[in-house]
Amino acid sequence: MQRLKILSGAIFLVVILIVATASKEASNTFIEPTSTLASTVVIVDKAKAERYLFQQKKLRDALTTYFEKAIETGDIVGAGVSIVQGDSIVISDGFGKRSIKEDSRVNGETVFRLGSLSKGFAGVLAASLQSEGKLDFDDKIVTYLPEFQFGDDANTQKIKLSHVLSHTSGAPYHSFTNLVEAGISVSTIATRFDEVTPISEPGQQYSYQNAMFSLGQEVMEKATGEHVKTLLTNRFFKPLGMSHMSMDHESLLKEENVAIPHRRSRNQWKPLPLTDKYYNAVVAGGINASAVDMAKWMRFLLGHNPEVSSSAAIHQAFEPVISFKNNNKYYQRWEGHLKSSYGFGWRIHEYQETETSDIETVWHHGGSVNNYRNEIAVFPKSDFGICVLLNGNSKLARTVIPDLYDIVKNVYAQKTTIEVVEKG
Repeated sequence: MQRLKILSGAIFLVVILIVATASKEASNTFIEPTSTLASTVVIVDKAKAERYLFQQKKLRDALTTYFEKAIETGDIVGAGVSIVQGDSIVISDGFGKRSIKEDSRVNGETVFRLGSLSKGFAGVLAASLQSEGKLDFDDKIVTYLPEFQFGDDANTQKIKLSHVLSHTSGAPYHSFTNLVEAGISVSTIATRFDEVTPISEPGQQYSYQNAMFSLGQEVMEKATGEHVKTLLTNRFFKPLGMSHMSMDHESLLKEENVAIPHRRSRNQWKPLPLTDKYYNAVVAGGINASAVDMAKWMRFLLGHNPEVSSSAAIHQAFEPVISFKNNNKYYQRWEGHLKSSYGFGWRIHEYQETETSDIETVWHHGGSVNNYRNEIAVFPKSDFGICVLLNGNSKLARTVIPDLYDIVKNVYAQKTTIEVVEKG
């Protein structure tokens, strides 16, 4: 079993001291001594610069070994990987191929489909809009969508935006996901919920959704007068410099540097066509991004771009709304798992290495669409984040977060006792 270890404060102090001297933009690979960034750090503190470069190389080598092994064993075709610490992007790079049929390599700017990682953008956007008074998580859905009905009138009047974005509306598991995948507009799907029988009162039961969750984008558009694509672009993507983001099928088809999805059949990966599913429901699974983009997103979530939005404004998205039962989900098998909840577009986990260790909170989500499989995990207390984008539905996704967490821990722990010999 793979293990999720809680990084000690001492280790992270070393990381912060070293990485904080670097620029906010690391290169797509480890930083070469001749780079502008390295030169800048050397002027500040030559010893710290050399230590930083050494650790970058060690981390790069360890990640290369990890992902090359996964490629050799046939577990994955390619991966886009981001690791952030503090306000620095430590690694934002690619491993393997964009397509099994070609030699084109994945790099930090290779675009993947995010699938349900898109839900995290929706939750943060809604929290941001709430902070400005443009809407409220307690707003009723019928206030914005009067044609919506789910169950009887009394039940319909109880359903709030908070229920929709936390999968607690009382809708059966994956209600009308088939309509989303058929390309029907969310506004039309909203009028069809009178055909569905609730399984619980709103707010009482967690039941994962795509169609119901997507009503959130209709609410946000009604509240602001702007389409959710415009809201995300103007509020986050542009100011954060997330230059490879897109939210439609046409843009993905035009993208030259794109990871092709794959399906595993008879122990071989086979490339698949890029489909147009979920672009009607952007917030449920219709966002495309690169590893570099996701690194910038995680850095923002950790509070390092207050000029874009304050941590206080967006943290409501990470407040637990509904607890999960321990039903043996893959993230509940990570070592030290205590409990899991759902916020708004995010899973909120708590882990503890030992009975005397501090409890670590993790903001997490997985995503899959069109045979892409992705994972993101943000550790606010440790000011740390990992995102892995895969162009195949691989079992590696179940353990890649604790695997990489351990790799980072080991690299920086070793470095605390290594003396760097100055170059001549």
